[in-house]
Amino acid sequence: MTFSKIIYETLDGVARITLNRPERTNALDQQMLGEICTAMDQAEADPQVKAVIVRGAGSAFSSGFDLKAQMEARPVGVDAWRPLLRKDFDTVMRFWHCPKPTIAAVRGPCLAGACELALACDMTIAADDAFFGEPELKFGAGIVVMLLPWIVGPKIAKEIILLGEDRVSARRAAEIGMVNKVVAADALDGEALRVARHIAAVDPGLVRETKRALNRAIEIQGMLPALESALEIDLAIEGAGSPDKAAFFDVARREGLRAAIAWRDARFPTEKA
Repeated sequence: MTFSKIIYETLDGVARITLNRPERTNALDQQMLGEICTAMDQAEADPQVKAVIVRGAGSAFSSGFDLKAQMEARPVGVDAWRPLLRKDFDTVMRFWHCPKPTIAAVRGPCLAGACELALACDMTIAADDAFFGEPELKFGAGIVVMLLPWIVGPKIAKEIILLGEDRVSARRAAEIGMVNKVVAADALDGEALRVARHIAAVDPGLVRETKRALNRAIEIQGMLPALESALEIDLAIEGAGSPDKAAFFDVARREGLRAAIAWRDARFPTEKA
């Protein structure tokens, strides 16, 4: 298949998916999500592929689900939102459920839905210029894939999500368990390939079953039904529509997304020096 919004390649037993909309900070629109799922189908079906890397083109991993596309589509009500959020959720969770190990190689911004995608991967390797965050509440949206409390615990997850933090540094992300390793930006791709090829040298059946056991250790605590419940809550939030989000999009339609983000940030107190 020919892709237009991702790049799919295989490198000595490793499939690498590159989110390829650098002009839009690799924002995840519905077409890109479909292409990611197709690429994951290919990687899972290919017996030569032993591990999967996902990364972003240019200077960013991804800014998250595409707000501009959402602004233009103007979905209203639960029925309109349900298939959109379901696709968002299911695409992110492909990386959790994939029988082959998945590795996120992150540089620059990794925010909102893209942060959730990186969390869904088995390992995350970050460049030292990477930053993470869940800013959704600051512009009136909910969280599509509520993985963060399962990764970092409830206290830190509440801090990041309720404050809408969007500048969690790579070092801080490593300290709290969002990231496995931080490397220099120019070493990121090489390190991700090194880790993937190390895993690829192990018997694939053993890796598959061990990943299943590791995932089960978390899932047996109720993670999957909790994620589905959180998705239903987000569906109710988006279906009803938040006044904050309506105001954010009003500014965005008049003055552009950059101005809307500035309007959003100006609503919150600044930190004192």
